[in-house]
Amino acid sequence: MTNPPLARRREIAAVYGAGLIQGVALVTFPAASVVFTSATGYGLSRTEYGAMFVPQALSAIGSALLGAGLARRLGAKRIFLVGLVANLASMALLVLSRFVMSEHTVAYGVLLVATGCLGVGFGFTVPTLNTFAAAFFPDKVDKAVLALNALLGSGTALAPILVAVFVGLGVWWGLPVLVGALILGLLLFSARLPLGPGAGQGGAAGASGRTRLPSRFWLFAGFALLYGVCETMNGNWASLYMTKELGASATQASLALTVFWATVTAGRILFAAVETWIPERAVFQVLPLLVGAGFVILAFLQPTRPLFGIPAFAIAGFGCSALLPLVISFAQAELKAIAASVAGGLIASYQIGYGLAAFGVGPLESRLGWSLGTIYGGTTGVALALAALAVLIARRRDPIPTSTITHQGDEP
Repeated sequence: MTNPPLARRREIAAVYGAGLIQGVALVTFPAASVVFTSATGYGLSRTEYGAMFVPQALSAIGSALLGAGLARRLGAKRIFLVGLVANLASMALLVLSRFVMSEHTVAYGVLLVATGCLGVGFGFTVPTLNTFAAAFFPDKVDKAVLALNALLGSGTALAPILVAVFVGLGVWWGLPVLVGALILGLLLFSARLPLGPGAGQGGAAGASGRTRLPSRFWLFAGFALLYGVCETMNGNWASLYMTKELGASATQASLALTVFWATVTAGRILFAAVETWIPERAVFQVLPLLVGAGFVILAFLQPTRPLFGIPAFAIAGFGCSALLPLVISFAQAELKAIAASVAGGLIASYQIGYGLAAFGVGPLESRLGWSLGTIYGGTTGVALALAALAVLIARRRDPIPTSTITHQGDEP
């Protein structure tokens, strides 16, 4: 197989590099949860901490839904660059918030705007990246999307480690400074690339105009939403669960979060490598059961054994690993007529689940008196529902004909 031309190799490097950097940016806020909730830091309550991610979820949902339509009008490259600028603004605001940390209301307002910008960046960038990856490798879509999301997962695994390093140095804000510098470099590099015709436009033609989505799409969307709940219960609440309820040290909590994201990444790499021997659809049906097993273990952990939380989060992470990239690639392959809109729609659904889990924990604790361990146990039911949807999704293999997806403008 011949190597792609230099221009295409640079485009591939930009897209996959963006996946890695986006992963670090995405977990910068939850990785610093101890700083946000500490009395010597921002002093946020758990409800305030959870609500901090609501602007992120809402803006990510809106931008993901709007992204495909805007990409048709403005070009996918511009949407990608706008997403990078929003990510850069988020990191800049996070750094600026430390200068007003003593003013609780002002600092919290800055943090809300910062997470909102991160949501815009995520909502514009990630669906575009998935669509670019699929277009770059049309004969290996599942592997291309898994590889991209493996790099995204690598970034999420790096963030807790980097936060722990910078906190140890007494400069926790060093991480958003570093991420901001990387985003700026990527922005300048990507702005000079074509990223135009042939990149990320698969299925766009068939998706023009307002479409009535097939009922099958909502099955994929429901799966993405439930997955968002499961992933966020681990990614956003692992550190606080380890420190506040299991009595673990900040280092042990960072290790648990790192292990979660590292096993997410390892699973994506593994399943991309063994797709020839292990069918993706079989993997897709088994992984939700591992997620559920992780939640069961977490629910029964005792404060005297906090280190058992680390392998529990590892099991949950491996279970989460390939689910989101596979549901995106399955949906794009099956719903070819609206392939350009599929990634955005599923990312929006995922972000709804993210918002529910990020914000919902605080009210459950304060109003119902539930502990995080109880909430983890309840989330086992979400994982089992995810497993049921996985079976339904895995049954369908043939693409849905374009004729079954109607355009509202075509109806009398």
